[in-house]
Amino acid sequence: MSHLLEFYGDECPHCVTMHELVARLEKEEGIKVESLEVWHNPKNEKRLLALDKDLCGGVPFFYNLKSNKWLCGEVNYEELKEWAN
Repeated sequence: MSHLLEFYGDECPHCVTMHELVARLEKEEGIKVESLEVWHNPKNEKRLLALDKDLCGGVPFFYNLKSNKWLCGEVNYEELKEWAN
């Protein structure tokens, strides 16, 4: 299980953009990010709500369990990489 979490919704255009950056991050940096769909999965939604605590209030939402750092919405690749490290 990864300490890096990506929460997304299947029909979310911002999530699609970010998922492409996650794939790049995994390939270039050898980092694993656990992707959790929340709009059609109540278990994942519950996990999102437990971590979000009014930080973002939506997806895409990224959470680093080691550093407790989070990202809301679309960010650039460098911000995503910094969050992961």
